[in-house]
Amino acid sequence: MYGRACRAYALAGGSDAVARRPPVVRSSAVAEEIYVGNAAANTAARGWLLGHFMPPGDPRRSDDVEIKWGVHPAGETRPGWVTDDPRSILSVLVSGRFRVDLPDRSVVLAEQGDYIVFHGLNHTWQAEEASVVVSIRWPSLPGFDLPGSDLAADQADQAG
Repeated sequence: MYGRACRAYALAGGSDAVARRPPVVRSSAVAEEIYVGNAAANTAARGWLLGHFMPPGDPRRSDDVEIKWGVHPAGETRPGWVTDDPRSILSVLVSGRFRVDLPDRSVVLAEQGDYIVFHGLNHTWQAEEASVVVSIRWPSLPGFDLPGSDLAADQADQAG
């Protein structure tokens, strides 16, 4: 069904088909749901597409991994350092120029495909140019977002 549904949407709308696809497609091949979306359009949680903070029952909910499509205007900085975070992070530059600051060095992602991987390090970042960065964090753990942020508020609502 999934293949037929995608072909039908593609035939109906050409390149705009992604925007018109239903977000959840039932698959007859497996007993799971398949979520179809667009990273730029499905970023209600500040760019996060997958993680523990998605609503229960949402196919994008995961306690194992978090994935973010980060769109950052030039000059944007993370407000404060991430500290005492045991997770691992992979960030890949899609476009722009993006700097990741670690305790003993800074790493600049300057060419499409440049990436950084680190495990349990304090860090912060700055978009030196308008940038798009795909970040993957694992495992997906609550309690590491900035207090007062939309994502932190959503996590508190889900916990309480």
